[in-house]
Amino acid sequence: MTDVNLKNLPLTHDLAGQDRRPAEEAEDGIPKDLPYDMMELLFFAYRDFTADADELLTEFGFGRAHHRVLHFVDRNPGIMVTDLLSILGITKQSLGRVLKQLVDLDFIEQQPGPIDRRQRLLYTTRKGHDLATRLMAVQTIRLERAFGDVPPEAATIVRQFLFQMINAEMRPDVARLINKKYRPSMPSRRF
Repeated sequence: MTDVNLKNLPLTHDLAGQDRRPAEEAEDGIPKDLPYDMMELLFFAYRDFTADADELLTEFGFGRAHHRVLHFVDRNPGIMVTDLLSILGITKQSLGRVLKQLVDLDFIEQQPGPIDRRQRLLYTTRKGHDLATRLMAVQTIRLERAFGDVPPEAATIVRQFLFQMINAEMRPDVARLINKKYRPSMPSRRF
Protein backbone atom coordinates (compact mmCIF):
# COMPACT_ATOMS: atom_id res chain seq x y z
CA MET A 1 0.00 0.00 0.00
CA THR A 2 1.23 3.50 -0.78
CA ASP A 3 2.05 5.70 2.18
CA VAL A 4 0.14 8.95 2.43
CA ASN A 5 2.22 11.96 3.38
CA LEU A 6 -0.33 14.24 5.02
CA LYS A 7 1.98 17.23 5.33
CA ASN A 8 2.06 17.51 1.52
CA LEU A 9 -1.71 17.31 1.09
CA PRO A 10 -3.83 20.46 1.15
CA LEU A 11 -6.36 20.33 4.00
CA THR A 12 -9.78 20.66 2.44
CA HIS A 13 -11.92 19.77 5.47
CA ASP A 14 -11.56 20.11 9.17
CA LEU A 15 -12.71 17.22 11.36
CA ALA A 16 -15.95 19.00 12.20
CA GLY A 17 -16.91 18.59 8.55
CA GLN A 18 -16.48 22.19 7.49
CA ASP A 19 -15.42 22.43 3.88
CA ARG A 20 -12.70 25.05 3.46
CA ARG A 21 -13.09 25.19 -0.31
CA PRO A 22 -15.62 27.53 -1.80
CA ALA A 23 -18.75 25.70 -2.92
CA GLU A 24 -18.72 25.16 -6.67
CA GLU A 25 -21.33 23.91 -9.04
CA ALA A 26 -20.16 20.68 -10.61
CA GLU A 27 -20.06 20.50 -14.40
CA ASP A 28 -20.32 16.72 -14.54
CA GLY A 29 -23.65 16.44 -12.70
CA ILE A 30 -22.13 15.31 -9.42
CA PRO A 31 -23.62 17.21 -6.46
CA LYS A 32 -21.40 20.01 -5.27
CA ASP A 33 -21.80 19.27 -1.58
CA LEU A 34 -20.37 15.77 -1.48
CA PRO A 35 -19.36 14.52 1.97
CA TYR A 36 -15.65 14.39 1.14
CA ASP A 37 -14.75 14.46 4.81
CA MET A 38 -16.81 11.31 5.50
CA MET A 39 -15.35 9.53 2.48
CA GLU A 40 -11.83 10.40 3.48
CA LEU A 41 -12.41 9.46 7.13
CA LEU A 42 -13.70 6.07 5.97
CA PHE A 43 -10.60 5.56 3.82
CA PHE A 44 -8.22 6.48 6.64
CA ALA A 45 -10.14 4.52 9.28
CA TYR A 46 -10.12 1.41 7.07
CA ARG A 47 -6.42 1.88 6.33
CA ASP A 48 -5.51 2.01 9.99
CA PHE A 49 -8.01 -0.65 11.11
CA THR A 50 -6.56 -3.14 8.63
CA ALA A 51 -2.92 -2.07 9.16
CA ASP A 52 -2.86 -3.54 12.66
CA ALA A 53 -3.86 -6.96 11.34
CA ASP A 54 -1.77 -6.62 8.15
CA GLU A 55 1.38 -6.32 10.25
CA LEU A 56 0.57 -9.55 12.08
CA LEU A 57 -0.38 -11.33 8.83
CA THR A 58 3.01 -10.58 7.26
CA GLU A 59 4.63 -12.88 9.83
CA PHE A 60 2.87 -15.74 8.01
CA GLY A 61 3.12 -14.39 4.47
CA PHE A 62 -0.64 -13.82 4.46
CA GLY A 63 -2.77 -10.95 3.23
CA ARG A 64 -6.24 -9.56 3.84
CA ALA A 65 -7.95 -12.35 1.92
CA HIS A 66 -6.46 -14.86 4.36
CA HIS A 67 -7.67 -12.71 7.24
CA ARG A 68 -11.24 -12.59 5.93
CA VAL A 69 -11.36 -16.34 5.36
CA LEU A 70 -9.91 -17.08 8.82
CA HIS A 71 -12.33 -14.66 10.45
CA PHE A 72 -15.50 -16.07 8.94
CA VAL A 73 -14.48 -19.71 9.26
CA ASP A 74 -13.50 -19.19 12.90
CA ARG A 75 -16.74 -17.35 13.67
CA ASN A 76 -18.84 -19.93 11.79
CA PRO A 77 -17.36 -23.40 12.38
CA GLY A 78 -18.59 -25.86 9.77
CA ILE A 79 -19.40 -23.18 7.22
CA MET A 80 -19.84 -24.50 3.70
CA VAL A 81 -17.48 -23.26 1.00
CA THR A 82 -20.48 -22.01 -0.99
CA ASP A 83 -21.66 -19.90 1.95
CA LEU A 84 -18.16 -18.48 2.44
CA LEU A 85 -18.06 -17.52 -1.24
CA SER A 86 -21.34 -15.68 -0.81
CA ILE A 87 -20.20 -13.83 2.32
CA LEU A 88 -16.90 -12.73 0.81
CA GLY A 89 -18.33 -11.91 -2.60
CA ILE A 90 -15.35 -13.43 -4.41
CA THR A 91 -14.89 -16.03 -7.11
CA LYS A 92 -14.35 -19.72 -6.43
CA GLN A 93 -10.90 -19.38 -8.00
CA SER A 94 -9.89 -16.54 -5.64
CA LEU A 95 -11.08 -18.43 -2.59
CA GLY A 96 -9.46 -21.65 -3.81
CA ARG A 97 -5.98 -20.16 -3.83
CA VAL A 98 -6.25 -18.69 -0.33
CA LEU A 99 -8.05 -21.70 1.11
CA LYS A 100 -5.44 -24.08 -0.27
CA GLN A 101 -2.69 -22.15 1.52
CA LEU A 102 -4.61 -22.10 4.78
CA VAL A 103 -5.35 -25.84 4.57
CA ASP A 104 -1.80 -26.77 3.50
CA LEU A 105 -0.34 -24.77 6.40
CA ASP A 106 -2.80 -26.30 8.90
CA PHE A 107 -4.82 -23.17 9.71
CA ILE A 108 -8.07 -24.56 8.31
CA GLU A 109 -9.36 -28.08 7.85
CA GLN A 110 -12.03 -29.29 5.43
CA GLN A 111 -14.47 -32.07 6.24
CA PRO A 112 -17.19 -33.65 4.14
CA GLY A 113 -20.80 -32.86 5.05
CA PRO A 114 -22.54 -35.39 7.31
CA ILE A 115 -25.37 -36.00 4.82
CA ASP A 116 -24.00 -34.84 1.48
CA ARG A 117 -20.36 -35.99 1.39
CA ARG A 118 -19.72 -33.62 -1.55
CA GLN A 119 -20.14 -30.62 0.73
CA ARG A 120 -16.94 -29.15 2.11
CA LEU A 121 -17.33 -27.85 5.64
CA LEU A 122 -14.60 -25.60 6.95
CA TYR A 123 -13.17 -25.36 10.46
CA THR A 124 -10.21 -23.53 11.90
CA THR A 125 -7.59 -25.75 13.49
CA ARG A 126 -6.12 -24.79 16.87
CA LYS A 127 -3.41 -22.91 14.97
CA GLY A 128 -6.02 -21.13 12.82
CA HIS A 129 -8.20 -20.27 15.79
CA ASP A 130 -5.19 -18.84 17.64
CA LEU A 131 -4.27 -16.61 14.69
CA ALA A 132 -7.89 -15.49 14.18
CA THR A 133 -8.04 -14.62 17.89
CA ARG A 134 -4.80 -12.62 17.72
CA LEU A 135 -6.11 -10.71 14.68
CA MET A 136 -9.39 -9.92 16.43
CA ALA A 137 -7.48 -8.79 19.53
CA VAL A 138 -5.44 -6.13 17.71
CA GLN A 139 -8.54 -4.80 15.97
CA THR A 140 -10.55 -4.87 19.21
CA ILE A 141 -7.93 -2.66 20.85
CA ARG A 142 -8.36 -0.07 18.09
CA LEU A 143 -12.17 -0.19 18.38
CA GLU A 144 -12.07 0.11 22.18
CA ARG A 145 -9.69 3.06 21.90
CA ALA A 146 -12.00 4.77 19.40
CA PHE A 147 -15.14 4.17 21.49
CA GLY A 148 -13.37 5.28 24.65
CA ASP A 149 -13.54 8.92 23.58
CA VAL A 150 -17.18 9.05 22.48
CA PRO A 151 -20.50 8.91 24.38
CA PRO A 152 -21.77 5.40 25.27
CA GLU A 153 -24.62 5.55 22.75
CA ALA A 154 -22.10 6.10 19.93
CA ALA A 155 -21.60 2.35 19.43
CA THR A 156 -25.26 1.93 18.55
CA ILE A 157 -25.14 4.83 16.12
CA VAL A 158 -21.95 3.54 14.48
CA ARG A 159 -23.46 0.04 14.10
CA GLN A 160 -26.57 1.54 12.51
CA PHE A 161 -24.47 3.69 10.17
CA LEU A 162 -22.27 0.77 9.08
CA PHE A 163 -25.33 -1.44 8.57
CA GLN A 164 -26.93 1.23 6.37
CA MET A 165 -23.75 1.35 4.26
CA ILE A 166 -24.42 -2.27 3.20
CA ASN A 167 -26.49 -2.78 0.04
CA ALA A 168 -30.14 -3.06 1.08
CA GLU A 169 -30.66 -6.47 -0.51
CA MET A 170 -27.74 -7.90 1.50
CA ARG A 171 -28.75 -6.53 4.90
CA PRO A 172 -30.98 -9.47 5.94
CA ASP A 173 -28.17 -11.97 5.23
CA VAL A 174 -25.64 -9.82 7.06
CA ALA A 175 -27.99 -9.44 10.05
CA ARG A 176 -28.45 -13.23 10.26
CA LEU A 177 -24.70 -13.75 10.03
CA ILE A 178 -23.89 -11.19 12.71
CA ASN A 179 -26.65 -12.47 14.99
CA LYS A 180 -25.42 -16.06 14.54
CA LYS A 181 -28.65 -17.19 12.91
CA TYR A 182 -26.85 -17.81 9.65
CA ARG A 183 -26.84 -21.60 9.79
CA PRO A 184 -29.32 -23.70 11.77
CA SER A 185 -26.84 -25.95 13.54
CA MET A 186 -23.15 -26.26 13.03
CA PRO A 187 -20.97 -28.97 14.51
CA SER A 188 -18.69 -27.78 17.29
CA ARG A 189 -15.07 -26.87 16.66
CA ARG A 190 -12.82 -29.87 16.41
CA PHE A 191 -9.68 -29.17 18.42
